[in-house]
Amino acid sequence: MSKKRTIHLRPISVSDAPALYHFWSDPDVTAFMNITPMQSVEQAEEMILYLTQLDHADRYTIVLDDGTIVGTCGFNYRDTANQRGEIGYEIGKDYWRNGYMSQALYALLEKGFHTLALNRIEAKVEPGNIPSRKLLEKAGFHEEGILRQYERMNGAFLDMVMYSRLRSDDTSI
Repeated sequence: MSKKRTIHLRPISVSDAPALYHFWSDPDVTAFMNITPMQSVEQAEEMILYLTQLDHADRYTIVLDDGTIVGTCGFNYRDTANQRGEIGYEIGKDYWRNGYMSQALYALLEKGFHTLALNRIEAKVEPGNIPSRKLLEKAGFHEEGILRQYERMNGAFLDMVMYSRLRSDDTSI
């Protein structure tokens, strides 16, 4: 039986662009990311530069214990006055269903509730993104409702399902 591999999070870097381009150019991975699949590594570099320059946001590269990059996750937005943050994440198709995103999600919860002193962590998910919805529910997030026509992609308005987890929901984090 093989040893369970663990992940760690580190700040995203432009040097991650070739690996992340591989994921961000895959239509299966980008299907629910509200971006069109990328056509070049330069686009990945531009995305990383954009993400690192956002105020009130933190993006991390998800790395296996052997150094393999498997995806990204982080806080898309942090509202310090109201002690809440919104998370987002994606993982390369070759790494789906291995428990890596669950590990990354728990690391984000730990960082959010303890390091950033957040009270509420939110995630917005397209209704059809069943794997992401199941992941959030498994991690103790509560479905709050549908945000009707909340985001626009390719000229169409998309509904989003709002999930949240509060610091008080579980004291194990």
